[in-house]
Amino acid sequence: MFLSNIKLSLRRLAIESSLKGFLKLAQDNKTAMLEERMKTQLQKPAWLKIRPPTTQKFETVLETLKANKLHTVCEEAHCPNLSECWSSGTATFMVLGDTCTRGCRFCNVRKGRAGIPIDPEEPANLAKAVKEWGLTYVVITSVDRDDLPDQGANHFAQCIRELRKNNVLVEVLIPDFRGNDSLLKIIVDSKPNVIAHNIETIERLQKYARDFRANYWQSIKLLKKVKEFDPMIFTKTSIMLGLGEKEEEVMVALKDLTSNSVDVVTFGQYLRPSIMHLPVTEYVTPEKFEEYNESARKLGFLYVAGGPFIRSSYKAGELFMEGILKKGIESPTALRVDALKLPIDLKIENNANPSDPSAENPSNQSAENSNLSENSNQTNPKQV
Repeated sequence: MFLSNIKLSLRRLAIESSLKGFLKLAQDNKTAMLEERMKTQLQKPAWLKIRPPTTQKFETVLETLKANKLHTVCEEAHCPNLSECWSSGTATFMVLGDTCTRGCRFCNVRKGRAGIPIDPEEPANLAKAVKEWGLTYVVITSVDRDDLPDQGANHFAQCIRELRKNNVLVEVLIPDFRGNDSLLKIIVDSKPNVIAHNIETIERLQKYARDFRANYWQSIKLLKKVKEFDPMIFTKTSIMLGLGEKEEEVMVALKDLTSNSVDVVTFGQYLRPSIMHLPVTEYVTPEKFEEYNESARKLGFLYVAGGPFIRSSYKAGELFMEGILKKGIESPTALRVDALKLPIDLKIENNANPSDPSAENPSNQSAENSNLSENSNQTNPKQV
């Protein structure tokens, strides 16, 4: 018995030692892989540098958000324009909590199987914050909430209705609702002025970049369905560049969007949030962005914005939409007919030297592209 116990103890020690060795080896391999990834990371070019915030307005925005228990996608997604937008008193609000049930491999928003409980006071708090800031154009987005029976559609719609009571223009960046048209209808019926939903990247890279529950044609179908429900609503999407897409694939995506009633498109540089996210394969130059902008304009989009720091809810887009809506142009069809007659100045002042890597607003060199499509007075025959 004594010898048997000794053998058993020695065997356990051998197993534990082997297991520790295995775990150490695994950890060493993981560390080596991370170090190798860091070595192979592309170096950011000069135009992708931005200064931190310094204005009092920034602090006011932060204090208001905390006081009203509100979230912004600016913070959660580590948006490079956070300092610029907050310092000018604007932000993109994120409703339905700060935890997303999707696992997209480019996104830095917190992930989980279930989000936090919905705050019933959020719609009222959101409207209060907007009123305090004196905003006339508001952008709202949300995390995906696959854990909820309605995926958060009713709460999202209530936030829109509360804002509309204050007579503000509302743009929403919505989830795909897994292709459920009845949930999309809830959003449409709350009457936002603009409904955005991002296809994120070209068709080939969808499985590589997005959660398995999302896909290219599901997203495009959602944007087209918005028009079928209400042709008075402007539709918008955004494409990240620098994930390995080819120029011809971007052009195919743009043609797919215009043939499915999408009014507005934006392009931005993908920036890797951390070493655990998808790597950047290319830093697209401002000149290349302008080529894509020009191609999109020729295809007939009502509005195009593209540049290294441009994001779906970047303020250049807000200026455009606010401008046309305040001019009384309430439908995309009317804008297509009268676009070139609109006395709207969409240029953004930019006194910074584009070649200066320390320029505070490097994204403004792309914001100058915020103009009407050259062919925006021509109705796309494939559109609803």
